[in-house]
Amino acid sequence: MGIQLTNTMTRRKEPFHTLEPGKVKMYVCGPTVYNYIHIGNARPAIVFDTLRRYLKYRGYEVTFVQNITDVDDKLIRVANQEGVTVKEVADRYTDAYNADLKSLNVSPPDIQPRVMQTIPEIIEFVQGLIEKGFAYESEGDVYFRTGRFQEYGKLSHQPLDDLQAGARVEINEKKEHPLDFVLWKAAKTGEVTWDSPWGEGRPGWHIECSAMALKFLGEEIDIHAGGTDLVFPHHENEIAQSECFTGKVFARYWLHNGMLNIDNEKMSKSLGNFLLARDLSEKFGGQLIRFFMLQGHYRNPINFSEELIEQAANGLDRIKTAYTNLSHRLDTVRAEEPNDQAQEQARIIGELRERFIAEMDDDINTANAITVIFDVVKEANLYLRHQNVGETEVRAYMDLLVELTEVLGLEIAEEQELLDSEIDALIEERTEARKARNFARSDEIRDLLAAKGIVLEDTPQGVRWRRK
Repeated sequence: MGIQLTNTMTRRKEPFHTLEPGKVKMYVCGPTVYNYIHIGNARPAIVFDTLRRYLKYRGYEVTFVQNITDVDDKLIRVANQEGVTVKEVADRYTDAYNADLKSLNVSPPDIQPRVMQTIPEIIEFVQGLIEKGFAYESEGDVYFRTGRFQEYGKLSHQPLDDLQAGARVEINEKKEHPLDFVLWKAAKTGEVTWDSPWGEGRPGWHIECSAMALKFLGEEIDIHAGGTDLVFPHHENEIAQSECFTGKVFARYWLHNGMLNIDNEKMSKSLGNFLLARDLSEKFGGQLIRFFMLQGHYRNPINFSEELIEQAANGLDRIKTAYTNLSHRLDTVRAEEPNDQAQEQARIIGELRERFIAEMDDDINTANAITVIFDVVKEANLYLRHQNVGETEVRAYMDLLVELTEVLGLEIAEEQELLDSEIDALIEERTEARKARNFARSDEIRDLLAAKGIVLEDTPQGVRWRRK
C-alpha cells in the first residue's frame, strides 16, 4: 500500500504522494530559544527526525527545514534581565538546543533559518499581503484580516465564530476584528527592532514560518509538522497568510504529535515537574530517552515516569544484548560448518523486514515497529541455540538489527573499549613499525589509539599511555 500518514487537515489516514516524485519538502516548527528545552520539546524533535529517517530509508530525498525563533517577547525579557543583547541570548540557547538534539541522536536539519536572518523576506511577505488586501497597517502594527480568508479554521476544524468565542484574544482597538493577528509589531522601548515601510518594529510570531518555508522550500511543501499545541493558532495562521500570499495550497500533509505528561500530570513549573531534556539525557542517556519516546504512537499523548523509563531500559537492553550475543557467536562460527537452517532463516529475516516496513508505512507506527524488532531478537536468540549456525545467517541477523534500529535513530552496535592488553599489543606493533621505518602504519596505529581516547607519551624509558 505504501506510506500512509494521518493528515490533521482531513482527520484521516491518507496515501503519501509527494509534489515531486522521490522528493520530500518538510518543514517542522522549531523552538523559541530563550531557555533550555524541556522533555516535551524533545518529543517532536525525535518523532519527526524518525519520520525523516524513514522517508530516506524508503528511498526519498528529503529536504528538512526547522526554524529557530530568535526574536520574541520572552527573548527580549531575558536579554533585558541579563543586560545582554537578544542575539547573545539566542546564540547561547540555539547552541544548547542543537547540543541537546545531538545527545538524542536527532540529525541536524538541512536548513536551520533564524528570524534575524530572514527579516527582508518577512517584510516582503507582509507587504505582499497588504497589497493583496489581506492585511492592514494600524499605528505601526500590521494585522492579517482573518475574515478575508474564507477557509480560516479549516485545520482546527472550527468555524470563525467558534474560534472567536474560544480563543484567548486580547482586547485591542487597533484591530478590525478580534481574531485578526499581528504580522508586524511597532517598536517599543527596550526592544530589538528593524526598519520597515510601517516604521521601526519586529515580526510577529506566525509570519516567520511562512516566510522561511517560502524562501527555502517554495510555495508548496509536502509535510508541515509540529506539536498538537501548534494547530491553533500558529499553524492555522500560517495556512491563512501563506495561501493568501501565494494562492496555492501551503502543505499537503499536516502532522502533529501528542503531548507529554509527567507522572500523569501536565508538565508545569508550578507543579515542580518541569524536566529539562538535557538533565534527563545526562541521567538516563539520550538513547534511552529516544527509545522511550518511540514506544508510543506519535499522535497519542504519552506519560513520562521513572518507572516507565526503567521498563524502556529493560527493553533496549534486550535488543543490545541480542546484538552482542550475535557478535560474540560470529567470533567463533566457522563459515564451512554444515548449516541446514540457511533457507529457513533467510525467509524469517525477510518476513521480519517486511513486517517492520508495513508497521512504519502505517502512519509511522514506531510502537508496533519496536514490537517487530523484539521479534527479531526472539528469532535471533532461537537461531543461536542451534549447534551449527552459519556465518551468513548470524551476520544477517546483526545487519537487520542495525538496519531497523538505525531507522529509529538508535545505535546498538556500541564501540567496545580497548582492553589494556590490546593497547599494549598495538603499541608494540607501532614500535616495531617505527623500527622498520613503516611510518604509515605507525601513524595509523597512533591515530587509532587517539580515536579510542588513548594518549601516547614517548619517554626515555619507552612509550607510556593513558586514557583521556
